[in-house]
Amino acid sequence: MQAASKNIAVLLNPLASGKKARKIVMEIKNLLEQNTIQFSFFDNHWPGELTSFTEIWIIGGDGTINYFLNHYKNISQPLALFKGGTGNDLHWKLYGNITIGEQFELLLKAKPVKVDVIQCNDRLYINTFGAGFDGEVLKSINAIRYLGGHLGYLVSALKNIFSFKEQSFNIIAGDEHISGKFLLVAVNNSSRTGGGFLISPRAEINDGKADIVLCEPLSVLKRLRYLAVIQKGNHMQLPFIKYIQEKEVLIETDKEIYAQLDGELIKGAEFRLKILPDYVSFLYNLRK
Repeated sequence: MQAASKNIAVLLNPLASGKKARKIVMEIKNLLEQNTIQFSFFDNHWPGELTSFTEIWIIGGDGTINYFLNHYKNISQPLALFKGGTGNDLHWKLYGNITIGEQFELLLKAKPVKVDVIQCNDRLYINTFGAGFDGEVLKSINAIRYLGGHLGYLVSALKNIFSFKEQSFNIIAGDEHISGKFLLVAVNNSSRTGGGFLISPRAEINDGKADIVLCEPLSVLKRLRYLAVIQKGNHMQLPFIKYIQEKEVLIETDKEIYAQLDGELIKGAEFRLKILPDYVSFLYNLRK
């Protein structure tokens, strides 16, 4: 699409504030104005519908895109995500390490690419789901969000390494029926969470399958030993890791537990997850 024919809605995370958010907004606005591209900017109050726009550019992190997908469930326009959150894991998957200027130039030329999302009960998510250890880490991370995404997640993970007790799960994934205690149960659409932890390094956001990663119970010493290994994504061949790719997953527990969807805390005893292929389009460089 030619720049002159674009009409872009620029949405800022309503909770974003401070110098960082203002700097991102000003840089994007300046680039759009310099290129004579029509746009409308929304921060505190997002519009009820977006049908008049040709593209939607979102400034925020994984939680912001999660909110967007659940608020605008029938969106048809291509999306772009600018790094404006704490973890920014989906942005990394889409764009890698890229400046705002570089991303702007990419978006002027990029063609829409269909990507999957996953439905968990009545909510959608696009990046990661984590139950067990991951849920407890997120529950305790709110008090230290000022540390930032990756550092905050790492500090919270280290704290929970010493105190977390594995929960019993009943998991049905395709022909697999698995029961037992697990340290972590992840059902991911993308590879990274927690601002840099490659929990599911093989996951792709447009392959029509969810990546299920299960970690068996570990002693405190083994948790400490393998934290860095898991962070780098070098854990998939370890004997206590089980890896499955499937389109639908049922996760049951005997009591309510905490879990996270794209970094948003939820709680439940049953999680029904289903991949929704080619659900939404993104403007990005289709990279490995």
